[in-house]
Amino acid sequence: MPEDFLTIRRINGCGKACLPGFIDSHVHIIGGGGEGGFGTRTPEINVKTLIESGITSVVGCLGTDSVCRNMETLLAKANALEEEGITAYCYTGSYDIPVKTLTGSIKKDVILIEKIIGVGEIALSDHRSTQPTYDEFIRAVSETRVGGLLSGKAGIVNIHLGDGKKRLDYLFKMIEETEIPTTQLLPTHLNRSKQLLNEGLRYAKKNGYIDLTTSSDPKHLEPEEMRASEALAYLLSKGVNIENITFSSDGNGSMPVFDKGKLLGLGICNVSSLYGEVKEAVKQYNIPMETAIKVITSNVAELLKLRSKGFIEAGKDADLVIIDDKDLKIDSVIAKGKIVVENGKAITDNIFY
Repeated sequence: MPEDFLTIRRINGCGKACLPGFIDSHVHIIGGGGEGGFGTRTPEINVKTLIESGITSVVGCLGTDSVCRNMETLLAKANALEEEGITAYCYTGSYDIPVKTLTGSIKKDVILIEKIIGVGEIALSDHRSTQPTYDEFIRAVSETRVGGLLSGKAGIVNIHLGDGKKRLDYLFKMIEETEIPTTQLLPTHLNRSKQLLNEGLRYAKKNGYIDLTTSSDPKHLEPEEMRASEALAYLLSKGVNIENITFSSDGNGSMPVFDKGKLLGLGICNVSSLYGEVKEAVKQYNIPMETAIKVITSNVAELLKLRSKGFIEAGKDADLVIIDDKDLKIDSVIAKGKIVVENGKAITDNIFY
């Protein structure tokens, strides 16, 4: 056997804990925003930011803007992140219905383009949506589902929920009137208000899956907005199954503040909040780490059918996050078997760092 056939590195695990690599199912990898004009567009993300946050798998999406940002650029960025050492997927489409795709067909995009695992983020109950009818919405969902079935993918529809009065009406109607399973939908931003969260609770009790957004400004929360950690504790206290809950960061999207449709200001969502809110759930709300960590690992992997992700076991990808077992800070990150973070800092050989 050649001397350099296999290099083995030993990591000192004393005082440490090992977690599966984190999965962020909603990141604006080429940037987002723009609701306040061209000067409010947010920048694209870099791999260093992701891996230092423990994220080894990411799903990219467009948002409000599908004109100045497009699917070609999104797909190129997903491929770039893959070349830089992590796993990256994307959704086809944006806020809009009809869905703007690469091939002209939702079904074709999902079946023929490897990195596309579903549609999103489609906007409902929001003044920035295209105000789709129920029939338009359900047709997009059904086409995405069939594309997933034929390609062995999740065929998920990621749904941006605003604070409009219809809330989850279309989702409840789908459960009542169609044969489409709830596993095809992942509504997000449920923690933007207590009313919306309670609707999400009711939806989860019907075996729906709900996503909580971790990016927020704890010092300047909107009226009735809840941090993801607090919302998680609330949902669990009401008997929602932990398996039906996920977190995502909305990373590099904008955090617009509106008053009756008027933009008052903007912030930028940060992917570091993904694990930050898990830590908060453990420390502040006494949720066991083995429970809380599911919302950014195994729950996401199973819903999105990322079969080699989300667990530490034989046959899965070697995506690992090593943390200090006292303060829970990230020490090391391994992505696809390669150490990419040591002592909390990226050691990627990307040409831009």
